Amino acid sequence: MEPPTLASGDPSETARLVGSQSGRSSSSLRLKSLFAGSQDVFPNLPSENGHANISMVGLKMEPCVVPHCHLMPCSTTQSQQKRQAQRKLSIACLVCFLFMVGEVIGGYLAHSLAIMTDAAHLLTDMGSMGVSLFSLWVSTRPATKTMSFGWHRSETLGALASVFSIWIVTGVLVYLASARIISNDYEIEASVMLGTSACAVGVNIIMAYLLHQSGSAHSHGFSTRDYEQIEDSPRGPSIPTHDNTSVRAAFVHVVGDLLQSIGVFVAATVIYFKPQCKIADPVSTFLFSVFVLGSTLTILRDVFRVLMEGTPRGVEFQAVKETLLSVKGVKQVHNLHLWALTLSHHVVAVHLAVESDADMEVVLQEATALLQSKFGFFSCTIQVEHYLDDMVTCHQCQDPQD
Repeated sequence: MEPPTLASGDPSETARLVGSQSGRSSSSLRLKSLFAGSQDVFPNLPSENGHANISMVGLKMEPCVVPHCHLMPCSTTQSQQKRQAQRKLSIACLVCFLFMVGEVIGGYLAHSLAIMTDAAHLLTDMGSMGVSLFSLWVSTRPATKTMSFGWHRSETLGALASVFSIWIVTGVLVYLASARIISNDYEIEASVMLGTSACAVGVNIIMAYLLHQSGSAHSHGFSTRDYEQIEDSPRGPSIPTHDNTSVRAAFVHVVGDLLQSIGVFVAATVIYFKPQCKIADPVSTFLFSVFVLGSTLTILRDVFRVLMEGTPRGVEFQAVKETLLSVKGVKQVHNLHLWALTLSHHVVAVHLAVESDADMEVVLQEATALLQSKFGFFSCTIQVEHYLDDMVTCHQCQDPQD
């Protein structure tokens, strides 16, 4: 009997075990195929105690990719990564809150709506970092019979609440700026505005430094580039992590706020040297309000994708289907569903119709390993069944529309 082969066409220890031990119990077969064959599936990876250890390219976290339905990060590196992310976000959130209060006071004393708008942007940053911190904490809570997926989507609900609060604050500031332009009855304490905006620039530089992750030592989200690294890197797959994504998102927010603070500083400088140009304050409020609202639109788009159970960003439906079809013995892929439990937890469910002589156990394990290693799915549910001719005309077995 010729041993089964992997999708690449090369015989593996997993396939030889399945071929030579097909008569043994399923429990013995599963244990051997889960651990003994992982080094052959990814031959270029370093091994420990005979088992492959798939490290994320440039990351400290090392997900243990095995032919099982879950993507299981190694506990030690996961804890270190989570603690590091929590520490950075906690410090940045505290600094952000303290200076937001300082900007509100400074904006009130300077009678500057532009400073208040900058404080509103800080509120956006703080809300984003607070949601990330909460999601890191709540992700450690176990699933319950009521919440079978756990509490991961609390992150999404928190982000939605943060967006709504920012819209309310920004709307009030735009209304006040409009009233100032119409009445022209206001005075600006330029020196206080200048000092507060200068401090804002400094604080944002400090927060950016705290959150900055240099070089390519971290993965920062879900993009096509991540999946290109999977194909090109000899070390194995690069799977994004939520911890790094949260810190990166906070860093991007702070950089945006830094640009706005520089704009407020320029407006304060103009008013300081030319008091008759005080209209620069409400005009800056309009401009930066658009900037603040624009920064929330990306959050709202991601929230909408998660709540509507859309295909995860950066994961192509056709690419997943073709990967599954590359598994030996798979003749048809249908009922393929890809959705985002959260932005960093992707889930897949699929039916694989296989040829009559295919070993279903081998197909299941190889398909699971490919989905985890190539796309980083958090959970995989695969139903393997024998191919039937009427599947070609079955309406439920057709691909979804483009």
